[in-house]
Amino acid sequence: MKTDAFVHPLTERYASAEMSALFSPQFKFETWRRLWLWLAEEERRLGLPVPETAIAEMRAHLSDIDFEAAAAEEAKTRHDVMAHVRVFGAAAPAARGIIHWGATSAYVTDNTDLIQMRDGLALVERRLVSVLRKLRDFALAHRDLPALAYTHFQPAQPTTVGKRATLWAQDFLMDLEQVRAAREGLRFLGAKGATGTQASFLALFGDSAKVEELDAALARRAGFERRQRVSGQTYSRKQDDLVVHALSGVAQSSHKAATDLRLLQHEGEIEEPFESTQVGSSAMPYKRNPMRAERICSIARHVIALSIDTAMTAATQWLERTLDDSANKRIAVPEAFLATDAILILAENVFGGLVVHPEVARRRLEAEIPFLATENVMMEAVRRGGDRQELHERLRVHARASADLRASTGAAADLFERIAGDAAFGLTRDALAQVARPETLVGRSAAQVEVFVREELDPALAGATAAETAPVRV
Repeated sequence: MKTDAFVHPLTERYASAEMSALFSPQFKFETWRRLWLWLAEEERRLGLPVPETAIAEMRAHLSDIDFEAAAAEEAKTRHDVMAHVRVFGAAAPAARGIIHWGATSAYVTDNTDLIQMRDGLALVERRLVSVLRKLRDFALAHRDLPALAYTHFQPAQPTTVGKRATLWAQDFLMDLEQVRAAREGLRFLGAKGATGTQASFLALFGDSAKVEELDAALARRAGFERRQRVSGQTYSRKQDDLVVHALSGVAQSSHKAATDLRLLQHEGEIEEPFESTQVGSSAMPYKRNPMRAERICSIARHVIALSIDTAMTAATQWLERTLDDSANKRIAVPEAFLATDAILILAENVFGGLVVHPEVARRRLEAEIPFLATENVMMEAVRRGGDRQELHERLRVHARASADLRASTGAAADLFERIAGDAAFGLTRDALAQVARPETLVGRSAAQVEVFVREELDPALAGATAAETAPVRV
């Protein structure tokens, strides 16, 4: 490994080899050559004098790219596309005169970008589906396990561990819908020429119908159902922004879920996976830090920030094209994919190995139940003939006094003792215990989990497209 130059952490530490390969020089420039081959084949089919030997030589040299020669050419020409045109021409001399015929640089650069984004979104979709399946199983397994819920990170009405997991799953499900929509909505640029008018191709064919057929055929060859029917020199940079914002949505959901896990691990209720040889701290050997969840949050912030890049690029394009998008796109779009890939790899690991501590959850809940059950206590006391408004005020006074005592002494809350001793409620200690059973306080949590899985999650997972298992083309 080269040690005297910057090495990108996304490719070296976090993202998968599969996603890295999609944005590699080999994939990029091999796709350029494949696009040139498709262009030549379609031009020949539509009547242009492209020799069969040229086609054969191009097809034979799609993968054996001389990167050193290309770098030397680019140093001379200051133009990456022309450098690769020349190097491909040297490898396929019969095709030298027809490579890139009628095209402009965006024909290979932009169409390759679209192919990379489409295949990258397919990989993201596969990972999202896997994460959702892990969350589905976890939510169902713990759908009726009571736990303390929090609003403002203060104790609130109880929920269940499984119900909380459905909140994470619901966010990821919305992301899955957006990722699918972004992938299906991508429009291939095709062959549009220098300013998008297709003038060069019309001059070649002298037939508008053939120019249209060339554009449609290239989209079919690339596997795109939709085309950008009108364009400047490049495809609309709104496409980049729609894609990266879908990835930003994944990052937002991941950050939220990972933050929740960090808070719950602090409370001791749930822990992320922790290997037997894992070191939590170099100074404190006892520590079990939520390092995976923290890493998810760390990388997620980067993806969210990158969505500003693509938004600004889309907003600042001039007329039919400027080049101030290029350097930004080379960084923002690949990094958004690589970082999202890394986040979902972590999320799949975390959600597939969560450790729940039911006794800790029970103790946390029991400590707060006297306060959480006050609404149920009031309703039961009213049912037995009490005055609702008077009871509300008495509960407020008792609860405040009990909370103050607990805060000042550390003793357990004595609220139920106070209520049992107040004749206005007419409730014994046993009656209060019945009213305050955790399973009576979690509402429809378990049923909500089941309904969500049955009516929302399972249909979405059953509708997982071939993208879930299809290999990425490298």
